[in-house]
Amino acid sequence: MVLLYKVWKRLITYVRRTEEQEISNLTGLEVKGVFPLVKINNTQNNLRELLSPEQLQQSLEEWTKNNDSLSIKISDRQLDENIYDLLGNTALKIEVVQAVMQRLVASKDFRPVLLFQRLEDFYRRWCEGVFIDAAPSENLPQKKMLQLQAQNIAIGLRQVDINTGLNVLILLLELHRYAQERDDLKAQIIFYPSGQRHKDNFFTSQLLRVINYSDAIEIGNFCSVVGEFLQGSNFSGAYLGDANLTGANFSAANLTSAYLGDANLTGVNFSAANLNAANLGDANLSGANLSGANLRCTDLSSANLSGANLAGADLYRADLSHADLSSANLSGADLSHANLSSANLRDAELSSSYLSHAILFAANLSDANLNSANLSYADLCRADLSGTNLNHADLRGSNLSDTILFSTNLRNAILIAADLSYAKLNGAKLNGANLRSAILLGADLGGVDLTDVILNEADLSGVVLNEADLSGADISDAILFGTDLSYANLSSANLSGSNLSGAILSGADLSYTNLSYAILGGADLSDANLEKVTWNENLEWEDVRGLDKAVNVPEALKQQLGLV
Repeated sequence: MVLLYKVWKRLITYVRRTEEQEISNLTGLEVKGVFPLVKINNTQNNLRELLSPEQLQQSLEEWTKNNDSLSIKISDRQLDENIYDLLGNTALKIEVVQAVMQRLVASKDFRPVLLFQRLEDFYRRWCEGVFIDAAPSENLPQKKMLQLQAQNIAIGLRQVDINTGLNVLILLLELHRYAQERDDLKAQIIFYPSGQRHKDNFFTSQLLRVINYSDAIEIGNFCSVVGEFLQGSNFSGAYLGDANLTGANFSAANLTSAYLGDANLTGVNFSAANLNAANLGDANLSGANLSGANLRCTDLSSANLSGANLAGADLYRADLSHADLSSANLSGADLSHANLSSANLRDAELSSSYLSHAILFAANLSDANLNSANLSYADLCRADLSGTNLNHADLRGSNLSDTILFSTNLRNAILIAADLSYAKLNGAKLNGANLRSAILLGADLGGVDLTDVILNEADLSGVVLNEADLSGADISDAILFGTDLSYANLSSANLSGSNLSGAILSGADLSYTNLSYAILGGADLSDANLEKVTWNENLEWEDVRGLDKAVNVPEALKQQLGLV
């Protein structure tokens, strides 16, 4: 380790000496010390104050003026020189840009279309490296760097070039946003920061190259300079894979079909953005704001969305398989037909969300809030819903087979025709739920609160319901073949027309229960409480066991069965 540290120190020393020698050769000045950061920052702060909104406005207007012969007063070469001279020393700040735009809009000399065309042409050539790759006699970044170094301002060649290009990019973004709000300009000023897509190229990579070039001098430099100016811009079809866009503001931006796979999008603002059919697979979106965003058919597979805000987002048919959505806010989001298989939604907020026909196979929804959510016909097979709040949720026709529902709140939930086969429902709260025609084959409902539940026409064959509270429940016309109802509370329940063949009702409370038209063949009623039970002549009692040990058997029933 000591040897490795010495090698590292020597490499750092070599790089620093090389950079010092390059600056000395260019300026003819002796550079003393290494990286005078305090001096650079103080100097740049002073320069920033020199570039006032008034000066920038005057220059922008001057670049579009005509001379007496009606041709443009400032040539392209002069424009290039002026841009580097004005914008090469430091980055524009949002308050300066906002002030400039306000002044321009109020000015009679503002010619937005021509200004946009001239700046866009410069930006295109800057992206191609025309200026920094020019011969020394024509190299404008180098000329500006030498000018600043002559004033004892230590600044590198790339820094000058990057400052200039990013400042022009900022001005173009502002012009685009201004024009898109005006009917007379929106068709004339359309800016594509990453370039326009062509038939041969589905993606455009120009902006990614700009980001990587900008971050070469300092990681995160692009976002710290341009990040706040990206809102409402057009990035459709842009290739931004692996890009570092931490904290950028893409609110209301157009990112349709963009590729952002593996990108660092931590804390990014995508509110109301259009990300339709975009690819964000494996991207880091932790803490991002995607509220109200269009994410229809978007690929978010394996993305990190922990703590993200997706309230009201449109995620119809989005791919969120294996995504991390823990503690995310998805309240009111449209997730219908979305793929959330194996996704982590632990502690997520999904109240009033729309998950109809969504695929949640093996997803983790433990302790999530799905109050009043619509999960109709969703596939939740093998999902973990332990501790989840599904109060008043719509789960009709959903697949909950082999699902973990320990201590889940299903009060007043709609589970009509839901498949709960072999579900683990220990400690779940189902009172007031509607389970009509539901399939509960092999489910474990032992000790579950099922008061006032609707289970008519449900298939409860082989279900464990021992000690369950089914008081007042509607279990009419249900199939309870071989069901374990030992010591269950069935007082005032409606079991009319149900098939209880072979059911275990030992010790069960059947007081005030309606057993009309029920089939009790082979059922075990030992120690069951039959106080004031309701029956009719169509009740089938063949081979009933333990009736002689039942308690509070009505006298009329004893006479009918010949027990007296």
